[in-house]
Amino acid sequence: MSTNQRTDWARRQPPTGGSNFELYAWFFMRVSGLFLVLLATGHMFIMHVFNDTLNLDYEFVAARWDTPYWRTFDWLLLALSLLHGTNGLRIVLHDNISNQNLRKISLSVLYFVSVMFFILGTYVLIAFVSEV
Repeated sequence: MSTNQRTDWARRQPPTGGSNFELYAWFFMRVSGLFLVLLATGHMFIMHVFNDTLNLDYEFVAARWDTPYWRTFDWLLLALSLLHGTNGLRIVLHDNISNQNLRKISLSVLYFVSVMFFILGTYVLIAFVSEV
């Protein structure tokens, strides 16, 4: 190795051939990040600026979730944040775990936990009843 060559140990080798999954995952991270900034900012202003945080209780959520618009808004925030975070953690695990078996186990646990949170969050949004 000559002195002019530089080794960048922090970068993994880009995939060669095969599908375009990594390209689509990269593009998804940019688009979902943009939507998440808008959704999270809107959520923060609605919940913490326009409304007093002392009034955030069951009745507030029940009144808010009586309309399909707010349920859809909150479901989009849930779905995009879980998908965005799962994809980001998938990349981190792929970059930092060199053992193939440990990487597969870690990714399997990540996918399982993400799907469970998605199912639970979606169930809460769909099955929520405003009258107890």
